[in-house]
Amino acid sequence: MAFIGKKPTAAPLTSSDVADGIITNAKLAQDIISGDTALGATPADTDEFLVSDAGTLKRVDYSYIKGGGITEADQWRVTSNKTGSDTSPDYFTANLERVDTAGFNKLGTGMSESSGVFTFPSTGIWHIGFTGVFEESGSGDNWYFHIYSTLNNSAYTQMTSTGLGKTVSRPESGYTETLLDVTDTSNVKVKFATTAMSDQTYVYGSTSLTYTNFLFTRLGDT
Repeated sequence: MAFIGKKPTAAPLTSSDVADGIITNAKLAQDIISGDTALGATPADTDEFLVSDAGTLKRVDYSYIKGGGITEADQWRVTSNKTGSDTSPDYFTANLERVDTAGFNKLGTGMSESSGVFTFPSTGIWHIGFTGVFEESGSGDNWYFHIYSTLNNSAYTQMTSTGLGKTVSRPESGYTETLLDVTDTSNVKVKFATTAMSDQTYVYGSTSLTYTNFLFTRLGDT
């Protein structure tokens, strides 16, 4: 454009010069995100993302969208053979350890244990599995594995049971499982037991190989 007289001084464009809502997607460079500096770390809880909420642009903190997937998984085992005692229930209170065989690794903080009582590291919906390996060397007896839980760190309720009976001189295994809603890590806990074990029955345990064991997996939020 030609000017008559002196050319006007250029003035920088400001936000007030642009009407709201007139810059379209077509006007944005394709590297508007990839061309910026990479964060290079997990976002902080207060880091913000831009989202479309039913067509309306809004910002959201990372704390609202992080997570997902399994964050806790742990496995413990019985470290020595446990002989039957004909008690009901006969709890596993000693000779327990986190699995430490080469290649094993827990995920997250992991469970803690005291005298056979297991405490959860965080609230959530937990899957609990109990595998027992045993052998009957005599005429046998009906035999069971149980998972017990408490919601108040005091009174325990039997949640599951599995059993086999009258097997003679042959290793057998049983498995039972449950889901537990851990709403309070100070009060919701679990322990494990057997019943109807004769003095000719024993549960397999080892410090180098996993036989009788307890598996804990956090599946999601409570």
